[in-house]
Amino acid sequence: MNGVGEHILIIKLGALGDFVQALGPMAAIRRHHQDRRGGASLVLLTSKPYVELARATGLFDDVWVDEDRPKAWQIGRVRHLRQKILSGNFTRVYDLQTSDRSSFYFHILSPLFGSGKRPQWSGIARGCSHPHNNSARNTMHTIDRQKQQLAEAGICDVPMPDLSFADKDVSAFGIEKPYALLVAGGAPHRPAKRWPAGGFADLANRLYAQGVTPVLLGARAEQGILSLIERDAPGTVNLCGKTDFIDIAVLARGAALAVGNDTGPMHMISLAGCTSVVLYSFDSDPALCAQRGPSVKILRKESLAELSVDDVWDAARRIAALP
Repeated sequence: MNGVGEHILIIKLGALGDFVQALGPMAAIRRHHQDRRGGASLVLLTSKPYVELARATGLFDDVWVDEDRPKAWQIGRVRHLRQKILSGNFTRVYDLQTSDRSSFYFHILSPLFGSGKRPQWSGIARGCSHPHNNSARNTMHTIDRQKQQLAEAGICDVPMPDLSFADKDVSAFGIEKPYALLVAGGAPHRPAKRWPAGGFADLANRLYAQGVTPVLLGARAEQGILSLIERDAPGTVNLCGKTDFIDIAVLARGAALAVGNDTGPMHMISLAGCTSVVLYSFDSDPALCAQRGPSVKILRKESLAELSVDDVWDAARRIAALP
């Protein structure tokens, strides 16, 4: 990468909720360096599922896929990744992943491993130029933690994530207003984060009885759960496996309400401005990762099996002003 100005790398690998919540910091980094003399080119290093979403934001001059994912003993892969990062001639790296893996990427850039100058680095890697040293960082909400990290690097004006770039014709789905989005899935390895399918089916029937079309969102891996809900709530529209990230944001903008588990799409939906009720068990902590947006209600029980349909329905009616 050649040319005048600064060359900036942002590292944000996933998952979806974390990626979306980092859009505000990413925009702040872009503005900060573009305002400096000579401007800047901005590159994102991310995981394959988020490449198209990242490109759609318009924030980046290039998007790189973290394909190597090297372990310390995979010398060839380590060297390849090292050379790739060095080839960008980056003046500064913002590690918004702040994991052991992304900190390892800082360490492989050491001159001890070959020629090349290590860039300035904002993150938690030992020895980096702009460390986020707050010992309480792991008790902070993701958005607040990243704001503080960037302040340590000289960026103090960090906006909320903005999904206004999401623009797409979703009329082919044939959904008429008013409708409500239901997100009944979640990470398969964390079943405790899922409200039972029967609860969503009951909720869907109540929405339909009030003239609100329930719309099911989910990945193909969640087809089993969504099919059960569709069977027991015949008025639903099942969009399982039919939507991409941009679709979800656009649908959220037009929805009267969304109800869902603590999962990535609910972060997109709430930040898109949709009135949202999010369901938490003690398997995750909303103090650290709660969905944010203009109108969000968190309901939490030790086990989601303890959360009644009446509780969810009452919260939905109040927050969305349903009949």
